Amino acid sequence: MSRWLVTGALGFIGSHFARLVLKERPDVEIVNLDIVSYCGNPANLRDIEALERYHFIKGDITDPEVVRAAIGSGVDAIVNFAAETHVDRSLADAKPFHRTNVDGVGVLLEAARQREVPRFVQVSTDEVYGEAPDGTFFSENDPLNPRNPYSESKATAEQLALSYWSNHDVPVVITRGSNTYGSYQYPEKIVPLFVTNLIDDLPVPLYGDGRQVRDWLHVLDHARGVLAVLERGESGNAYNLSGNNYRTNLELTERLVNACGRSTQTHVRHVKDRVNHDRRYAMNAAKAYALGWEPLVEFEDGLRETVAWYRDNEAWWRPLKVVETEKQTA
Repeated sequence: MSRWLVTGALGFIGSHFARLVLKERPDVEIVNLDIVSYCGNPANLRDIEALERYHFIKGDITDPEVVRAAIGSGVDAIVNFAAETHVDRSLADAKPFHRTNVDGVGVLLEAARQREVPRFVQVSTDEVYGEAPDGTFFSENDPLNPRNPYSESKATAEQLALSYWSNHDVPVVITRGSNTYGSYQYPEKIVPLFVTNLIDDLPVPLYGDGRQVRDWLHVLDHARGVLAVLERGESGNAYNLSGNNYRTNLELTERLVNACGRSTQTHVRHVKDRVNHDRRYAMNAAKAYALGWEPLVEFEDGLRETVAWYRDNEAWWRPLKVVETEKQTA
């Protein structure tokens, strides 16, 4: 039986990854190390928490003793989903992003070095490349150009991880995922925020002119991509996980509004654009395709299923919206 330490598995993509592994890899047990932050929700894995092959440890990846205890007698892989992820929050306060996304990664890498862990997966983002000019698609060897504190912290973590590969032979692989959507996503990101607003007959706040281009990847495809890189990726390499599904934020918004039975004339409110807002993200995922991975969920199907999930699971998201509202009015 293999034993994998998955950090941040109470979060959005991490919870889908843990569920996928336990379903499709019967010879793997998961140890989930999660601090249970605002977006780390125990309800995300309620359906598997009683399984014998799933173990939960509450703890902070920046604490070396906690990480050593989670590794215990040894693990066959560390998959790091633990991260602060929201750009707007990073613009308001960058310190938590460097603490978790850089310092925490350093603690995990050092533990992997000391315990000779056979595989280390650092889950990153397409935002490390920065803005992609029209017609260009970044490949893994292109220079990184992060343009906000969140993406800068993820890029720094990547470089730190690769330095452990270069200097200590820690078998690191990196995934760079594009914008991800699906169930169990905390309602501060555009898809769950907009869907839950629309369910409540509230307008949605669209940044600027809405012409920013994003590449959308279903969360199950993202989880499958991380698994493919974990099992078949070459150490010291990064892999782009692209949905190859480019939409402007305006087009996405119109689709969500229509899916929720509302009107763009009454339910879309253009707000001041985010400072230094990247206009376009785009990646070439040929390297990940060569591993046998590709996105399988059609955008129309995935978006329809996602809207239906939030409609059917108000008990999951409504308390989270109340918390956010109370923060804004405090």
